[in-house]
Amino acid sequence: MFTWVKIFATLSLAISLTTHAAEGGPSADDINKSNNPLTPMLGLNFQDYIISSIYGMPNREANQGFVRGVMPSKMGGYPQILRMTIPYTTVPNMPSGSTSGTGDINLFDIFLLPSSSGIQTGVGPYLVFPTASKDETGSGKWQLGISGLVAGPETWGLWGALLTYQHDFAGDADRPTVNVAVVQPFIMYNLPHAFYLRSAGIWQFNWQTGNYYMPIGLGLGKVWKLESGTTINLFAEPQWTIAHQGDGFAEYQTYVGLNFQFPLGK
Repeated sequence: MFTWVKIFATLSLAISLTTHAAEGGPSADDINKSNNPLTPMLGLNFQDYIISSIYGMPNREANQGFVRGVMPSKMGGYPQILRMTIPYTTVPNMPSGSTSGTGDINLFDIFLLPSSSGIQTGVGPYLVFPTASKDETGSGKWQLGISGLVAGPETWGLWGALLTYQHDFAGDADRPTVNVAVVQPFIMYNLPHAFYLRSAGIWQFNWQTGNYYMPIGLGLGKVWKLESGTTINLFAEPQWTIAHQGDGFAEYQTYVGLNFQFPLGK
């Protein structure tokens, strides 16, 4: 954990020295928008899960990095947010060694729902494409489902949750059936100087096997806003699994990310 604290501090210093920040720095609203998946801005995210301990695999490690693009649009006259995630995964083999490769690309299109309460909501289709370069790094299945989002910006920070459900409908018949729900509750608490505390563990429930795991996290983030209107969001969040059923899940992992949001052209 201390290693990631040092890396976070080094990256923060490097970004601070090489960026031309807007006068006054990011506001609380800027920090909330940089963490809100329903913010209608172009986004480019580089994120990684460093998995240090795995249930049922003592002394083994894994890694899941991904690049994510976010694009708001008004196709058909309806405001929506399209998000595509391209993963690259390293998984341990048994009894030794590991396999690395691209994973299954996933895509959701969230339609923003009208609200007068200040709480933002959205819902839309969720798709998973069997693009993995290795059998070990993907499901081998075409999957279709639904995604939903709720976000509540507050003066102190942000709360909300992302929910997805997916089920396979085609693909390799010899591979296991996919029938999975994922819930990601998140909470961000704003601190002085554009720092913030964060927790955003992803809970996974496999309805086909009955297996599940529920991690919680506590991390630190920092936001910069440039004169161009672009925001940079850097974070590191250690996560511990508090409940699980089945092997192969992360017992301890560190979630790190570097996110960019770009203002839309006028």
